[in-house]
Amino acid sequence: VQLVESGGGLVEPGGSLRLSCVVSGVALNNVTMAWFRQAPGKEREFAAAIWASGFQFYGDSVRDRFTISKNNARRTVNLQMNTLKPEDTAVYYCAAKYGPDLYAQYIHYKDWGQGTQVTVSS
Repeated sequence: VQLVESGGGLVEPGGSLRLSCVVSGVALNNVTMAWFRQAPGKEREFAAAIWASGFQFYGDSVRDRFTISKNNARRTVNLQMNTLKPEDTAVYYCAAKYGPDLYAQYIHYKDWGQGTQVTVSS
């Protein structure tokens, strides 16, 4: 399984970014996909997950601002991030796991991308 993220960058507070994850080696209708983030000196934090069925879940700090989506045919998973705040600054990682349970715990994900940096600053 290979996961490749893109779309990170520098954005001002209140702005938007769209992250993408291209997935190869597994069909998206067979796995749970998630986005995690990690800021310097902090533990990896759950942002959003989407089940094989399409059901979505969000971490408390991003709910109502971020939206996770996927396109099974194109093998892509996206994270639309709106109303960005400085505290959203982190490296964002795409991850995949089999099964729908324990989707918010990073230790249960076997496959990871290399990460993409998101910096929110004026």
